[in-house]
Amino acid sequence: MRHLKINSLPSVKTWVDRDTIMLHACFQILEDFIEKEKGDTACNYEHHKEDIDEIRFLYNWWMKRKVTIYRAEIKDSSGEKEDNEMLLRLVKIREFLWT
Repeated sequence: MRHLKINSLPSVKTWVDRDTIMLHACFQILEDFIEKEKGDTACNYEHHKEDIDEIRFLYNWWMKRKVTIYRAEIKDSSGEKEDNEMLLRLVKIREFLWT
């Protein structure tokens, strides 16, 4: 069995909604791909430019976004809408996340 440690979720034992876990889990996979596997530099940039640019964009967006998620006590619909859009973008390039 494989385990995914989701670093952006609270470490204390508190309830986290499943939709939030899904968002954080998917972007943790992207973080691991970039930081541990160096997946954005392990291939020919010119040959995979669009995919690599998208991966880097999503990674940079997530690094900023994950900090703000738990600062807000009330979920705002504009943030959730953007989260959904970025999650869809990540799913569209998931086949590229291999090393």
